[in-house]
Amino acid sequence: MNFEIPKETNTGKLLEVTLGATSDQGGTRIHTIKIGGRTALPFHFFEGQHPHPPRVAMEVFDKKPEKYPALLLDYFGDVIDKPGDMAKKCVEEYGAELISVRLDATHPEKGNKSADEAAETVRLVLDSVGVPIIVTGHSHYEKINDVMKKVCEVTAGENCLINYVEKDNYKTIAAACLAYGHTIVAQTPIDVNLAKQLNILLTEMNFPKEKIVMDPLTGALGYGLEYTYSIMERISIDALAGDAMMAFPMLANPGYESFRVKETRAPEEDYPDWGDLMLRGAYWELVTAMSLLVAGADLLILYHPQTVATVKSKIEEMSKAKGGE
Repeated sequence: MNFEIPKETNTGKLLEVTLGATSDQGGTRIHTIKIGGRTALPFHFFEGQHPHPPRVAMEVFDKKPEKYPALLLDYFGDVIDKPGDMAKKCVEEYGAELISVRLDATHPEKGNKSADEAAETVRLVLDSVGVPIIVTGHSHYEKINDVMKKVCEVTAGENCLINYVEKDNYKTIAAACLAYGHTIVAQTPIDVNLAKQLNILLTEMNFPKEKIVMDPLTGALGYGLEYTYSIMERISIDALAGDAMMAFPMLANPGYESFRVKETRAPEEDYPDWGDLMLRGAYWELVTAMSLLVAGADLLILYHPQTVATVKSKIEEMSKAKGGE
């Protein structure tokens, strides 16, 4: 008995978004990275085109986070307060394809570093590695507006991914991205309609569609992952059905989300049944990351080197099916 897999034909296509800029494009990156472009659901190679595989970034910090997981200090303890050196380690030793620079220390309650200091940190990371850069901020609107304006100016032409804007705080940062040639992350709180609304608002101010990446916000395993999954899947289905205001690649943050939950931080002596802390943390992030990949994430920001290696291996393994169908 022969069985043929039913195939769905989609009318829509995710936009392709380019991150980074090489010297002939006005930047200093050794290469650019493209995400998006799919005409089918993730890894459904039998139903459509998948020109660009999902990509994996790692994160560095403008100062050592107060609650940085102890298990990750075995990997980064010597460079955790040196963002340039940490970025090099992430790229050269652990295979990061992009670097996210998290600027939490610019928050008034977490260090209140100045916009100039933030720009120096981002510039240091750009000078340390040749991969495209993500610049990740926070939700203190007044301060992050000043910070991101300065960062965009200092990194003009590099086509950084400026992460992020929200519905109530998008105009100033989006204008800076427009002025200095950067790509933007549109972040909304796990809601399909709110995600579409923010995309519409950005395009109404003539922000190029091909320079928008969506972040629908994600929960870690055990903390709303199934709800996150359903929202991301609905966004993908709407995009492939032809909704142009949903047809953007998606970014997810499994590292940040996973390593702030109790299960990845609690000592073994307190919870012996939970198993080895080193493996537990990596597994928690890994399950979260793989779930979000299948849900439609095109770009992941990860923390644990073992997770990075495994996720990249699994992406390659699953992508081999592309040639076999």
